[in-house]
Amino acid sequence: MGQKNASHVVVKGETIYAIAKKYQITPDDIIKNNPDVINGIKENQTLLIPVKSLFPTAVTTANDTTYVVQKGETLYAISKKFGISVEAIIAKNPLVKDTLSEGVQLVLPTKKNLAPAIISNKENADLISTVSKTKVRNLVLFLPFNINKIENDSLKSRNEHLKTNKFLNLTLDFYAGALMAIDSAKVLGLPVNVKVYDVESSKYSSNVASIIAKNDFSNVDAVIGPFQNSFVESTAQLLSKYNIPVISPLSKEKGLALPNLYYAIPSEEQLKTKLLQHFKAKNGNAVAIISTKKVASKEYLLKNYPWVKQAVFNDKGALDVAQFKGQLVKGKTNFVILEIEKASTILSITNILKGLQKEYEIQLVVFEVYDALNFEEIPIKNLTTLKMMYPSTSKVIETPEELLFAAAYKKINNSAPNSVAIKGFDITFDTILRMCQENGFADSVSKYKTEYVENSFDYSNENGANNNNGCYLLYYDNDLTIKKVQ
Repeated sequence: MGQKNASHVVVKGETIYAIAKKYQITPDDIIKNNPDVINGIKENQTLLIPVKSLFPTAVTTANDTTYVVQKGETLYAISKKFGISVEAIIAKNPLVKDTLSEGVQLVLPTKKNLAPAIISNKENADLISTVSKTKVRNLVLFLPFNINKIENDSLKSRNEHLKTNKFLNLTLDFYAGALMAIDSAKVLGLPVNVKVYDVESSKYSSNVASIIAKNDFSNVDAVIGPFQNSFVESTAQLLSKYNIPVISPLSKEKGLALPNLYYAIPSEEQLKTKLLQHFKAKNGNAVAIISTKKVASKEYLLKNYPWVKQAVFNDKGALDVAQFKGQLVKGKTNFVILEIEKASTILSITNILKGLQKEYEIQLVVFEVYDALNFEEIPIKNLTTLKMMYPSTSKVIETPEELLFAAAYKKINNSAPNSVAIKGFDITFDTILRMCQENGFADSVSKYKTEYVENSFDYSNENGANNNNGCYLLYYDNDLTIKKVQ
């Protein structure tokens, strides 16, 4: 197996010696991997950095601790061991997402040194009413169409690519939604110029650096994309000299904490925080019924939310109903978190919960709607009677305006909009409106929360990263519809 490498994009004024110091390697290590740099390095040049020293000197404080990675450990396992988020580890060790090797020393923030996931109380703002039309704004979309690869593919026709290439279809769906947002901006008379660049990308390479090097981005007000996290990070790095906001539109992965990089998709940590904060706001009683195999979920709650009670199972692997009943509280909503992998066990427990509703107010809760809940043997009535609640990055279309959007999209594209197409509209429209505020995008995200067809945007800075906390709580209602928790 050959040596793995990470990539580093040279920024203006950097030297080989400065880069070597950053990654705790020698200039010779860089030259061995990049022989052409013997004659010097250039701005925007991509260098290969040896994996043995992938971790640049982390920013530490007096409250930080260090930890040596053990054999076979993952970021997720370490995050659960110390009760901190993966995002917090990456924020302290920016390149840890690329590789994790035994013996590597990580800097870990202590719990008291960690800013909690923030769910703000900002009111939704109508940015249309406050736009400024005095200045032309420029928006760039980096979308991975990979047209050249499709044109040069002698084995598949365009139609075959459309039928089989899921990534291409995802791109086209997002673009269809973005086009509707751009048209909406034109109808509003917003002075916005839009350029779309085809990002030719594979799993490990992209032409983003080349596009930026060959074009003038000095007057660009915001960039949406690319889709893959590593490429959107390099885009933000390359455009940091202009302080251009770069929006990561679809990736759930959170990586480098860069001042001009905005993650539009809320993280799992933020979704769970939204849920647990709701329990507290409702002065509810929370009990978790978690399978013995779901160790990570159990430890997550014990370390972060010790006030959540833990149900137990008897020797036969069944829920100890008597003990569980003793954990319920009359006069309060009892939020029962369920994480069970067997459909038969889910059926048994939901039947028990339905029976206990005669004595207690009970609402079923899951961290996500996982596959086992959809098995045919589990009646949907069990989930609706218990008003099963879960956190989500998007809500359901319900208002007349949202329904009009869906109808207009279908008329143009001959199909109903899926979640990716709606994200294409919501993210693009939100970006355009924020760009067109008097003081631009960055000022707007610091002040205003917004909501559109399915998605909400409530950005906050956590451990140096700009994350969207705009998420929802949804529940299954008795009329077999999904509704938003008010």
